[in-house]
Amino acid sequence: MAELLTDDQIDLAIRDHLPQWKVVDNELVRSIKSDTFLDGIRLVATVAQLAESMQHHPDIDIRYTTITFHVSSHEAGGITDDDLILARHIDTAAR
Repeated sequence: MAELLTDDQIDLAIRDHLPQWKVVDNELVRSIKSDTFLDGIRLVATVAQLAESMQHHPDIDIRYTTITFHVSSHEAGGITDDDLILARHIDTAAR
């Protein structure tokens, strides 16, 4: 099982690498507004493929053109390095 990160490690990662993410209830959370509904669905499909290849899956909320990703390591009970890696991949896919 992956090791939980400390609050300081998470804060540093957000500050230096994931500025559009925030921590809510022990999860990394980011909402992304797409130009169209189908653009949002394409983003979800891309992230789903990345997550499947990592065997690390986010919770995804689709609200018309706003997609919200919740990333955490459920089995570890919080945020691990795997979550930071997945969040970076989501950022890349959203560009």
